[in-house]
Amino acid sequence: MLRIEDLRVNYGGIEAVKGITLDVPEHEIVTIIGANGAGKSTTLRTIAGVVKPTSGHAFFEGEEITALSPDRIVAKGITLVPEGRRVFPDLTVLENLKVGAYIRKDNLDKDIDWVYDLFPRLKERSWQTAGTLSGGEQQMLSVGRALMSRPKLLMMDEPSLGLAPIIVKGIFDIIKEINRQGVTILLIEQNANMALQTANTAYVLKTGLISMKGTGQELLNDEEVKKAYLT
Repeated sequence: MLRIEDLRVNYGGIEAVKGITLDVPEHEIVTIIGANGAGKSTTLRTIAGVVKPTSGHAFFEGEEITALSPDRIVAKGITLVPEGRRVFPDLTVLENLKVGAYIRKDNLDKDIDWVYDLFPRLKERSWQTAGTLSGGEQQMLSVGRALMSRPKLLMMDEPSLGLAPIIVKGIFDIIKEINRQGVTILLIEQNANMALQTANTAYVLKTGLISMKGTGQELLNDEEVKKAYLT
């Protein structure tokens, strides 16, 4: 579904991403793990069109999207759940969800019901302002808002960051359920153990370069990965 070829990204004089190539097959969950500063978030932001690459190519369903604007990339079917949730604190839960559907002109009721089925707690708080929600609820809202654009590929940047372990498990259960319902997922996650347990395919990004690739289970059992990311 998504292919990245020899992607390079510079910030000022620093090369944050140094020529990575990766594939995200349709209907899979693919994860990228790595230390802070490895280039993971930059990779997602570049795919989303927020950051422009120095060189390289991104293809989605066979079409090059490298030079497209973020709104056109969303319209193609790629949505990013950003790190840090970034909900609109003064808008209600329902208003935040409607913002996620800004590119659409059709009726939203069916998709709002879908999000509420995935996240019953959001339905309970439909008229509550997002800024008064807990961290876990805000993360649910961030994911739900992204789903309102009906993405084919959902990219998630650190969805478990700052959440209690019991909430993290719930978020990963929802990630698997969204995938079961037909959405392909590209996931960046500091919680390497949970990410590798969830993913079909996994990459290790180290200082802007892909150092390893395998199934989630293969990397989970790899001694080098265990030592670097699972201890």
